[in-house]
Amino acid sequence: MNAPLKAPLYNKDILRLAASIPHHQRLPDPQATVEKRSPTCGSRVTADVKMADGRLTDMGLDVKACALGQASAALMAAQAIGLTAQELADARDRLTAYLSGDSDDLDFWPGLAVLAPARGYPARHASIRLGFEAIAEAARMADA
Repeated sequence: MNAPLKAPLYNKDILRLAASIPHHQRLPDPQATVEKRSPTCGSRVTADVKMADGRLTDMGLDVKACALGQASAALMAAQAIGLTAQELADARDRLTAYLSGDSDDLDFWPGLAVLAPARGYPARHASIRLGFEAIAEAARMADA
């Protein structure tokens, strides 16, 4: 089910998250780095990662995105440390399924409900996915 178009797309929670992205500095010596860019709006997220024993131990982000992309990256970064590459890939895939309407589940990642109003705006989906896509791919590369 799509969010009603009259729901506020940018609200104080989105803006608060956008202004407080954890791990918002590049790592000096990452095991892997991935940059993802939205062709729709030009938003970009670069993720640096370190993995140990199959789990994400450190990350650094450079986020140049709209408030929705920044908020999504903040939510991802707040919970990603300690997860496996597969868990991060699953989260990316579940976010994609939610945004496309293939799933109504947002319970897989804390705080994502704040982004629910954006579901009805497909042009914003690529930016929202960037942080999850970048971290999942970087973790996979570092864990290989």
